[in-house]
Amino acid sequence: MSESLIPAETLARVGEVLSGPVTVVIDRREAQRYAYAVGDENPIYFDEVAAVAAGYRTLVAPPTYVTHAVVQPRTASDLRTDGLYREGTRIRLLVDRVMFGGEEWDFLEPVCIGDEITATVRLAALDQKEGRKGPFVRQVRETTFVNQFGDKVARSRMIGIAR
Repeated sequence: MSESLIPAETLARVGEVLSGPVTVVIDRREAQRYAYAVGDENPIYFDEVAAVAAGYRTLVAPPTYVTHAVVQPRTASDLRTDGLYREGTRIRLLVDRVMFGGEEWDFLEPVCIGDEITATVRLAALDQKEGRKGPFVRQVRETTFVNQFGDKVARSRMIGIAR
């Protein structure tokens, strides 16, 4: 394998909290707008009778809405030239660029309107691999979403590819 792209001090940060906790209340209007935007008009998002009949406490938010709900407002000056926001907590790697490599989700419990959701992001993994075009780093940022009862409701793993 070629020279390491992951400095030792960066590798030591695996497991570290990178951002959060951030807590938000799940808002009916915003969750329903999100459902419309993603083209999911399931009645459990719009009709409380249907949601309760389906076994929920009240109206439910679409599963991936939690990640949208916890995004903190940022200014235009925080945007990079490619339209993405600059990272808050930077992970130092010996690479030129980082790109999106996918996202994995575990949906553990329904998120209902009015729930308080707390999200915490941590650096879950860093590993170097050899690809067709040479070495690259796979970076995994895991976000855990917990409700007001202390139940984990969802977990996402955002994968970055750095070379």
